[in-house]
Amino acid sequence: MKLAFKQVVAYLIFLQLGVPLVSFAQHHHANGVSVKTSFLAVRAFDETTWTNLVKQGPRPMAYMFTTSYCSTCPEAFEVLNNAVKKNGKKIELAAVMMDVSGAQAVRHASHFSGLTQLYSFDGFEPAIRQSVDPQWPNVTPYIVLIDRNGGLQKTIGPPSPSMLKRWLS
Repeated sequence: MKLAFKQVVAYLIFLQLGVPLVSFAQHHHANGVSVKTSFLAVRAFDETTWTNLVKQGPRPMAYMFTTSYCSTCPEAFEVLNNAVKKNGKKIELAAVMMDVSGAQAVRHASHFSGLTQLYSFDGFEPAIRQSVDPQWPNVTPYIVLIDRNGGLQKTIGPPSPSMLKRWLS
């Protein structure tokens, strides 16, 4: 497998910083199509992370809070990814794994096509959920859409077309 110089440098930097870094495997399909290998760092998500992301994170942005056993999360993420593709602009899509970290988080998030950022809970899970939304009933997928002006929309399950339109306008 050939790695581009930038990928090797990024890999070495992440190793030096001690950040979990995992490479998605390259897939070769029977029809000759192959999927490029890409690196995805798993970032820690603690009680302070959400406040910082809301204040200083990219805009627009979508965060899907999920677990390794969430059966409806891939479908919800696909709705987000399809809306982004239809929009045609580069928009960040993040998954926040609540129950696994490191290589396990990457393995469980690998089916989220279009994923640009991956986080995993690092700390006491109920306290982290409270920091995101005290009203969140601990049901996944829990999705937060942040529009270009910093406005938040929250939903359990896939966002409606009207939510997506407001988010991306």
